[in-house]
Amino acid sequence: MRSRREGIGSTLYLRQLIFILILIPVQGCAGREVLNRGEFGDFSISLNQRSYGYQIVKDPTGQAPTKDVEKFLVKSGDCGISPTWNDCKTDRERSELSEKKHDNSEGQSYWYGWSIYFPKDFPVIYPVKVALGQFHQEKGSPLWMFQMLDTGYILEPVFLDNDSQFPLLSENELRGRWHKIEIAVLWSKKSDGYFKVWVNGIEKVQYRGPTKEDEPVFFKYGLYRSFLSRYQITKSQKNIPTQEIYFSNVKRASSREGLRVGSE
Repeated sequence: MRSRREGIGSTLYLRQLIFILILIPVQGCAGREVLNRGEFGDFSISLNQRSYGYQIVKDPTGQAPTKDVEKFLVKSGDCGISPTWNDCKTDRERSELSEKKHDNSEGQSYWYGWSIYFPKDFPVIYPVKVALGQFHQEKGSPLWMFQMLDTGYILEPVFLDNDSQFPLLSENELRGRWHKIEIAVLWSKKSDGYFKVWVNGIEKVQYRGPTKEDEPVFFKYGLYRSFLSRYQITKSQKNIPTQEIYFSNVKRASSREGLRVGSE
C-alpha cells in the first residue's frame, strides 16, 4: 500500500503533466494568432510535418515589417505523403502552407501581398524548380507560380502554356533584405482579367487577359522543390542543399491599403 506522501507526490506529478500537455497546444495556437492575414482564412501545412519545416519566430533580421515572421526550411529528403499525393515518389520535397478556403472565384478582384527575405547564404539549386508561392486550382494545375531560377525570382503564368516569364528580382539583389510584393488580380476566364505585380513599390508585371481556368483558386506559399534529380545529375551530388526562407505580413485584401501592416 502506498503512503500518503507517495499519493500526494503522484497527484502533483499528474497535475504538472496535465498542465504541460494543455500548455503546449495553447502556446502553439497563440503563436499563430499573432498573424494578421487580412481577408485570408485559415491555412494548413501541406505534406511536410517536420517540426523545423514551418515555424513562427521573432524576426531574426530586425528589419521585417512585423515582429513575428514565418520561417520555412527544407532539408534534403524532406518529402511527405498524403492520401492523394506522394512527394517521395514524384521527385519533390517541400515546406508549404495551403489556403483552406478556395474562394478566389470568377469575377472577383483582390489584392494580395507579402514580404519575403532570402538569407545571405540562400543557395540557388537550379535546375531544380523551386516555387516560393503559387495560385493553384482546386482540382487542376497551378496558374501563377513565383519561382527561383538561376537568374533570380520570377513569376510564371503556367496555365498560359507559352513559356512566358516575368522577372521580379535579379539573383544578385535577392539576399540580405526584405522585399515587398503586392499583387492586384481580377480572376476571370475572359480577356477582362488582369494580374499586376509591384516589387518594392515598382510595377514589374502588367498582364491583361485570362487569369484562371474553370476551378476555384487558392493560394500556397513556402518552399516547394520539384525535379530534384536534375540537381543530383548535373552536380553529381546525392543531397540537395538546405534552403531557408522567411515571409512576413502575408495578406489578402479588397484594396491596396488593406495590405498595410496593422490594417484589418
